[in-house]
Amino acid sequence: MIYRPKGVCSNTIDVQVEDGVIKSVEFTGGCNGNTQGISRLVAGMKVEDAIDRLKGIKCGFKSTSCPDQLACALQEMIGD
Repeated sequence: MIYRPKGVCSNTIDVQVEDGVIKSVEFTGGCNGNTQGISRLVAGMKVEDAIDRLKGIKCGFKSTSCPDQLACALQEMIGD
């Protein structure tokens, strides 16, 4: 799934999920080191666990962040 995040520096988030487990995440744009770190940390994690951990994280003065937007993408994938 290609997700277009809102309110952050990244342009797209490509999320691959299989049987409720995150297989891979690739951000386009954003803070390269941070988005690579997020991607590696969530690989192999259950979708619901990642949503619980990432939802609500803010980036500085913004009301959202790349991790929060990844949670939004995952919620959209599971229809939550």
